[in-house]
Amino acid sequence: MTDTASSNASGVIGATTVWVDAVSGGLGARIARLIGTHHQLVRGDASSCDVAILQPSLDGHIDDQRRQRVALNVAESIASLTAARHVVLVSSAMVYGAWENNPIPLTEDAVLRPDVEFSFARDLSVVEEMVDQWRREQPGRSVTVLRPALAMAADGTSGLARALAAGMGQRRGEEDPPAQFLHLDDLASAVLVAVDQGLDGVYNVAPDGWVPGERVRALAGAVPRLKLPDRALEVATNLRWRFQRGPIPPGLRSYTRWPWLVANDRLRAAGWVPTVTNEQAYVEGTEAKWWTLISPKRRQEISLGALVGLVALAAGVAVAGVRRFQAHRRAR
Repeated sequence: MTDTASSNASGVIGATTVWVDAVSGGLGARIARLIGTHHQLVRGDASSCDVAILQPSLDGHIDDQRRQRVALNVAESIASLTAARHVVLVSSAMVYGAWENNPIPLTEDAVLRPDVEFSFARDLSVVEEMVDQWRREQPGRSVTVLRPALAMAADGTSGLARALAAGMGQRRGEEDPPAQFLHLDDLASAVLVAVDQGLDGVYNVAPDGWVPGERVRALAGAVPRLKLPDRALEVATNLRWRFQRGPIPPGLRSYTRWPWLVANDRLRAAGWVPTVTNEQAYVEGTEAKWWTLISPKRRQEISLGALVGLVALAAGVAVAGVRRFQAHRRAR
């Protein structure tokens, strides 16, 4: 969508009929509820709507998600939009890819470099091209592409978001990258702004700023680091995923290893305002581990007690080993 990346609005659409491709789930329900208070929702057939909202998403088990082809599903929806003059596509900031040399933050003009091992992000970049082609087919059409950061809430967090959130702040060999967490309510409000103003172009969606890697680790309640060589870390992570002991499949690992932070200036300039911080969205959208709910002092006491217990256990094993060795010598 290189020629639609303008930060200027194409003009307020006004009263419209809006079709939402999915009104179930955390995001779809929020969009339908919010849009329905300002515009007329169209149920079922999308051929007569003025505005269409497309939200390719991944639900279910993350292992099944990697085999989905969202572009095929979106192509069917786009083909039915014969009367629509505006489309809002909820894409993802994952289309930028997570790379060591990513600028912080990424703007909408950044080149798309999604991880080749994860089909969902690659499919989203294809979908963006599809809606841009739809825009160019007839004069007067416009498209808003929203690229949200990792979106979550107490209800409706997708399997993809859960997997990524579970993998962030968990690295063992190196420092954790900073991260962003967007509340689904704020994402739904961004959709409303796009519909109301008929925004034409690409807009990142994220709270102000981001959370440092160490803070993500603290929020996740991660245990102290065990430094491992890179190759050993890679093998261990692959084995954990294969035996369902780890949250991140290989195609998603880069998104927990390198930054993919986005700037929200363009959408803010259009009137959108985030209401939930990164940390608040993360805490609400994840299940806190029990040790994150206790005080730092109590956590230190528990850690000290565990250390004493490990030392005592090691000493006991060593004493038992010496006694077995001495008994073996006497027997000989």
